[in-house]
Amino acid sequence: MTEDEIYRTSTQYRLWSFTEASLASLQSTTNSLAVTRVKAAIQRQQSEKELSGTADNDGAARDGQGANNGSEVDCLTVEEEQKIVGFYCIQAMNLADFCKFPTNVKATAVQYLKRFYLSNSPMAYHPKQMMPSALFLATKTEHWFTKLTTFAEKLPNITAEEIVAPEFLLTQGLRFTFDVRHPHRGLEGGIMELLAWSSSQGDPSPGMAKSAKELQQELIGLEPAKPGRSKAKSVEELTARIHNAHAKVKEDLKTSALLTDVYFLYTPSQIWLAALLLIDEPLTLFYVGVKVASNPQVKAKLIVSLRACAELLSSSKSVDLGEEDTKEAKRIVKKLFKCRNPDKSDLVSINKAQKREGEGKDENAIKKRKLERENGLKEAESVFGPDLGSNGKA
Repeated sequence: MTEDEIYRTSTQYRLWSFTEASLASLQSTTNSLAVTRVKAAIQRQQSEKELSGTADNDGAARDGQGANNGSEVDCLTVEEEQKIVGFYCIQAMNLADFCKFPTNVKATAVQYLKRFYLSNSPMAYHPKQMMPSALFLATKTEHWFTKLTTFAEKLPNITAEEIVAPEFLLTQGLRFTFDVRHPHRGLEGGIMELLAWSSSQGDPSPGMAKSAKELQQELIGLEPAKPGRSKAKSVEELTARIHNAHAKVKEDLKTSALLTDVYFLYTPSQIWLAALLLIDEPLTLFYVGVKVASNPQVKAKLIVSLRACAELLSSSKSVDLGEEDTKEAKRIVKKLFKCRNPDKSDLVSINKAQKREGEGKDENAIKKRKLERENGLKEAESVFGPDLGSNGKA
């Protein structure tokens, strides 16, 4: 099997890959459903208060709903949902850095959040509650052992119970698929190939008639990464150029790739090649030309995809939010406080209720199996007669 065939069997390709149109449609549908449910829940809550005679201005203010009925609630738009999820993705990245978690844990946690909010709205489950749970889950799926108590101690105003309470909801939203294919490993392999070619030790791809020495000379003769710079004059300068591009791409994959939708729209190989294209276009085009030398049509299509991916990567916001972005995030958080689904706000209670329901199902299942065994014994006796010992005879 080729690498492409292997990737197409992954859950990331089968469940979490979209076109731009299908991704936008899914986000819009999720928002529409959430708006309907939020308004219905707020309307129901308000009606229950009025019927019980407990509705008052102070109580309404505490609930953040005011005196409006559900139909008058100002809910988040799709764009506002994406902004607030992006804001908490940045918070997850900062928290991962604070806890000194490796890049794969940080990247996986961000993708868990982004995947979860494809089918769930922040109006139902606040990202502030889901973010620590996503990061803790990522430490487990990426095999980075972290004690829950130790992790909880690093977070202010949150308990260990509150961290794990949303975990089942999170895994449901992830459709119980925890594998995330990142572009980092592909980048390391590509850089190793480029370094091998630069020292005339690498083997050309199938369909390439050139020798390793010819590849080395062509690499040295490449146009510089940026206008105004000089070409490499030696193998040492070429190696330095490759290492320099490698370092910059690694940083981009830690930020831009995580804060955009490239994981949903492109393959891991396309992502790292697009990031390299932004840093050193001549080097990237040379690499692609060597890898798909035998198929010019595939090469042309691939370059189009890489340029589109690169454009999306370059549109990413900085991890260090500016004053305007911070102000906008605070505005959305304030708006979200007034349009949250009241049925989904206490995740600890929801988790306890789910456990009680599960325990009840287990008890029922045990009783059912016991009854089936008893009925089976009775049926056996009716066919073969009672046990000899049951008549009291030897």
